[in-house]
Amino acid sequence: PTPHTPSTPPPHHPLTWIHSRLLPALQKTHQEITHLLRGLDGRYVKSAPAGAPTRGRPEVLPTGNNFYTFDIRALPTEIAWDIGRKAAETLIECYTQEHGEYPKTLGLSLWGTATMRTGGDDIAEALALLGVQPVWDGAARRVVDFEILPLSVLGRPRVDVTLRISGFFRDAFPNLINLFDQAVAAVAVLDEPPSLNPLAAQVRQETDFWMKQGLSSQEAQVRSRYRVFGSKPGAYGAGLQGLIESQNWTDDQDLARAYINWSCYAYTSCPSQEGLGELGGVSAPEAFEQRLSQMQIVLHNQDNREHDILDSDDYYQFQGGLTAAVRSIQGTNPQTYFGDNSMTAKPRVRTLKEEIARVYRSRVVNPKWIAGVMRHGYKGAFEMAATVDYLFAYDATAKCVEDHMYEGIAQAYLFDPVVSEFIQSRNPYALRDIAERLLEAQKRGLWQDANLQTLENLRNLVHQAEAVIEQKSTYLEK
Repeated sequence: PTPHTPSTPPPHHPLTWIHSRLLPALQKTHQEITHLLRGLDGRYVKSAPAGAPTRGRPEVLPTGNNFYTFDIRALPTEIAWDIGRKAAETLIECYTQEHGEYPKTLGLSLWGTATMRTGGDDIAEALALLGVQPVWDGAARRVVDFEILPLSVLGRPRVDVTLRISGFFRDAFPNLINLFDQAVAAVAVLDEPPSLNPLAAQVRQETDFWMKQGLSSQEAQVRSRYRVFGSKPGAYGAGLQGLIESQNWTDDQDLARAYINWSCYAYTSCPSQEGLGELGGVSAPEAFEQRLSQMQIVLHNQDNREHDILDSDDYYQFQGGLTAAVRSIQGTNPQTYFGDNSMTAKPRVRTLKEEIARVYRSRVVNPKWIAGVMRHGYKGAFEMAATVDYLFAYDATAKCVEDHMYEGIAQAYLFDPVVSEFIQSRNPYALRDIAERLLEAQKRGLWQDANLQTLENLRNLVHQAEAVIEQKSTYLEK
């Protein structure tokens, strides 16, 4: 047969599909703006499925449609279970190699947006760490039950997992809260050695404790099994953004207390005499602090490489806030891990410090990234300031930023004449905010090796930026 040339691939070749389907869909991304304006004008926007193209969902392209979700009863999907199981084993291997023993307790943040993109990687990993596997049924592959894996099949001890769910996860996936809560209850009554089932051992110990505090046997059992926590029903976030932005905190205890107060609502499908209804949230700060006092690992996963942990305040609020809360109770930092599930065939685990260093080198002070954001004027300068804010906040909460990173930011953003002039001319507020944030890092002891001349230069930049801001304000008033 006549061989196909690269310009004429065979009909069923992947290049044919890319050329005929994928590329035309990607070229329609301008519809995001067009359809947004149509929606704001009260006009019809067609519907389409939601998801991440990078996670094997090309059917969501072109973007810009009125997207809908999927059958939440099919979560976690079998693919997500496979990824979550691999991620769990990778995490356990990483911890045991570093500490010489199996982990007993872990805290994991769950977000609704990530769950929609992946089909439930994170909840699948939490179940896998417990030693519980979902059971799927029917053509729709809905999750109808779960199966407790015997220790002989599991090949390791179970891990006592506590979930800190986002407000969106709480609202969108009550079935997954119910599934995990039922799995915890089932694992808690297993007759297994404490060293192999730390969850059951902890539940028995806390049940006795709460009964001695005057709770009934049923109330004590329910409270001792709390493993899903989140913000108050109807509330969202982790409560740290306002403190960090306003600089209205003094030490770790302030940050920890804000996080605990915001996150101490327990969610469970088991009703109790405490007034906890089906999947309702009840304030349980004592139970939450007990979870924190035992927590060895704080984990947060990321499912794609389209952004990083310094692109949003949510990362430091959830992972950093949980880390600060654990440190405030235990006196030392827990082991903080970053789970990289972007390569589904081989999930990776890094320490948070390693991930911060990777993002710092690859983006924060990367001349190519800086040149890229400089093409976006005011918004580009804002992104630079936001990156510095999030780096600082991660350090304030998780103690994960090295001194040289602050110095590197000062040199790359403020002391480089071209970049500094760009920020001052396009967004003097960003120039002032970056300099003030670096000065705050030094004042709070996060940046310890800053020299006096550098600090003086930063103060001068603050005054210089404020002068420019005042001039612009005077001009606008006239």
